[in-house]
Amino acid sequence: EYIRLIKEGDYQGSIQVIKERNPFPTVISRICPAVCESSCRRLLTDEPVAINHLKRFVCDYEMNQKNRSLPYKAPQTDKRVAVIGGGVEGLSAAFFSARLGHAPTVFEASDQFGGILRQAIERKRLSMDVLDWDIEGIEEMGVVLSPNRRMGEDITIAGLLRDGYDSVFTATGGWDSRLARKEADKTANIFPGTYLLIDLLRLQAQIKAGQSAVIVGDSVKLPEAVSQLKEMGVKEITILLRAFEQDEAVDTDRIKKLQEAGADVRFGCGITKLAGLDEKLTGIETIALDTGVQSDIYTDMLIIGSGRFPEVVFTRTVETDVAGDSDAVEQAGADNRGPVKWEGVELIKKPDSGLELGLLSSQDMISEYPSAVAAINGGRKAAAAIHNRMYGIEYQESQGIIGDRTRLQTVHALDLVAPLPRHIMQTDTALKDRFSTGYSTQEASGEAERCLRCGLVCYEKSDSAG
Repeated sequence: EYIRLIKEGDYQGSIQVIKERNPFPTVISRICPAVCESSCRRLLTDEPVAINHLKRFVCDYEMNQKNRSLPYKAPQTDKRVAVIGGGVEGLSAAFFSARLGHAPTVFEASDQFGGILRQAIERKRLSMDVLDWDIEGIEEMGVVLSPNRRMGEDITIAGLLRDGYDSVFTATGGWDSRLARKEADKTANIFPGTYLLIDLLRLQAQIKAGQSAVIVGDSVKLPEAVSQLKEMGVKEITILLRAFEQDEAVDTDRIKKLQEAGADVRFGCGITKLAGLDEKLTGIETIALDTGVQSDIYTDMLIIGSGRFPEVVFTRTVETDVAGDSDAVEQAGADNRGPVKWEGVELIKKPDSGLELGLLSSQDMISEYPSAVAAINGGRKAAAAIHNRMYGIEYQESQGIIGDRTRLQTVHALDLVAPLPRHIMQTDTALKDRFSTGYSTQEASGEAERCLRCGLVCYEKSDSAG
């Protein structure tokens, strides 16, 4: 659709369409590996349409005109959303939450937003004025940016919920983000009572031990971790593994050592929910991956065996007090004078995912996202999960959804499509801060003409469709 608008000369309309699914269009049009072009059907005749270069053309047009277009937003709601982490995923989650009508605030530990985009991309490929332009567009959507707010010190999950936020989402990035902030030697404590396994092994003195601990995720360092927890005074240790006991990948010798050390090893388990009261973790909810049976484990310490904290949506819950007056408890919370009982749930999994429920599945990020585009997609998925969680909407599985194992009819040849050379975007070595000047108006128009508009073809028609 956006290419059709380029062909018609409606550049502002084109960028508006792009922004419906991409809050960083000017950035992405410069750094994206453009893997989508490998599916372009012009490959059956000559070369794929320069999808990314065309996006850059309209993005540059907008930026040079300084006339920003914004996508449509839903009517304003009364919901406030706190997003922890000002990288690509966090900013994207806030952007899409704003599109849903909510009022999001992004809290960032450093004084700058953009995450790895600001730290790791070569300047001649991505100048900071381009990144700033896209971030300013996110702000114009109604997203509030709050820098220098460190989780666990300046803000906490319970504190944000007490302050009136209806949901808190964690998008704090992986180990790479901590290295970029020069915080490798400082323990991260994003969730109450929760630490990364790498921090337990390296920074034991900075970790506050609980009475019981749950370790989720397999690692060759598990025996060492169990030993350290014992030295710290932890009395009960449970290890949750996603693998089943009969799987070939399971190291039986290591499992035996863990059991001999007193650890309770549970196979085929995933964590679907965290629960806590104020600044304390009180327990987790697990699911048996083969049967779907859920059970609770009461614990005040959780060790995550990955390179990042999972993406979790936190909301406040109300619990009846001893006298049974739930209204009084709710009013106390609203007056900011009562305890905050909270729970955190995982993001929605793909409907055809099989045994993928629970944290640290193959669908969850265990380090940084492989690309900025993937992080944007993660933010969009998070916004949907936040919205559903705040309104108590159950996930609705679509009928006939295309999954990873779906067999599709496709096209293997093109008739009556004459070869038309792709327009090459020239580089300019004289420019110090940009890789290329981009397409001219004539080049963009010519490249847009190469599009076959495959996305507008309807492959299945019913009688009602006409």
